[in-house]
Amino acid sequence: MKATKKPVTIECFKYDGDLMNSNGEYYVPDWAAKAYEDGTILFKDQGEMYIKTLEGDHHASVGDYIIRGVNGELYPCKPDIFEKTYDIDEKTDSVMEAPETTHGFDWAIQQIKAGRKVQRKGWNGKGMFITLQQGSTVDGELMRNAPAKEFYTGKKCNIAPHIDMKAADDTYVVGWLASQTDMLADDWQIAE
Repeated sequence: MKATKKPVTIECFKYDGDLMNSNGEYYVPDWAAKAYEDGTILFKDQGEMYIKTLEGDHHASVGDYIIRGVNGELYPCKPDIFEKTYDIDEKTDSVMEAPETTHGFDWAIQQIKAGRKVQRKGWNGKGMFITLQQGSTVDGELMRNAPAKEFYTGKKCNIAPHIDMKAADDTYVVGWLASQTDMLADDWQIAE
């Protein structure tokens, strides 16, 4: 019997010995910063990086790729194996990109899928950005809308993944929809 690995897109970054730049800001993807903060990525044995997995703590060497798999699991991968197994999508490899660099809407969608916040340079409200909200399951009693609450009482409600926007007045627009101007714009950037 033979089997062919299904094409799967993963998120990753190349570990260079640190997760933060000299001013203490993360320059790795948001999911990696969160993993460090919650103890999934840790440093021990005189500063060596380890990743907690179901099989125990795995050591990550400088130069290894840190991968987030299809179920959100993290693991290190040696560069030679990584390069034989994966093709890097140059369009979405923007972890260390400067915020002033701008792109099209297709790039913005790839960035929010990778867990980043993006904004349009042309938006005139300060602090505005869009972000992907992952799907979740909540108790029906938590639904605010009366018909939905009535329907879901005693049941679980599955909320689908969706895009939200942080507006200039610090409110969140749930279920943001892009205008045609947003979709055709070439001024998308990583949110500052």
